[in-house]
Amino acid sequence: MKKVTLINHPLVQHKLSFIRDKNTGSKDFRELIEEVAMLMCYEVTRDMPLEEIEIETPICTTKAKALSGKKVGIVPILRAGLGMVDGMLKLIPAAKVGHIGLYRDPETLKPVEYYCKLPSDIGERDIIVTDPMLATGGSAADAITLLKQRGAKSIKLMCLIAAPEGLEYVSEQHLDVDIYTAAIDEKLNDHGYIVPGLGDAGDRLFGTK
Repeated sequence: MKKVTLINHPLVQHKLSFIRDKNTGSKDFRELIEEVAMLMCYEVTRDMPLEEIEIETPICTTKAKALSGKKVGIVPILRAGLGMVDGMLKLIPAAKVGHIGLYRDPETLKPVEYYCKLPSDIGERDIIVTDPMLATGGSAADAITLLKQRGAKSIKLMCLIAAPEGLEYVSEQHLDVDIYTAAIDEKLNDHGYIVPGLGDAGDRLFGTK
């Protein structure tokens, strides 16, 4: 299995508990998702390269560090992945945002693509795919395949909660993709939902059923 990073920072775990709670309404749910995504972004971007630059402080001239190398692209899997984008953009405001629309067929549980709009320079960017729930792994794996077909070379997957089945499937399909998650749950139920999970992330984000 490709590297899976469990982000167990106390603030992330604390906020994730409220995200899971069925009594958390859409407004608080959206805000918490955004906050956790921003916190997780620290870990996902930990290996970004730096270069030395020269700046002038109020006291003197000195050497300092600045980001170098590839630019970043954030690609949420619609629609739930949208909830994680704003938190990440607060830390990486220069990132470009693409969108991939996939839905799960309720009978086959297989993902179906219905929308794809990506930055034209996707091959030059470090891509972070966002989706709160990594359940069967089908949607995430298909989204990553689609990104590779369109030229993406550096891809990471970031989710809040993952099922072991989803981690295994994505890792088998994409050996070169690192996965970041705030929790690895017990299993999938007969309907393809993560147990204990948090329910349907999209419905809870947008107040739909």
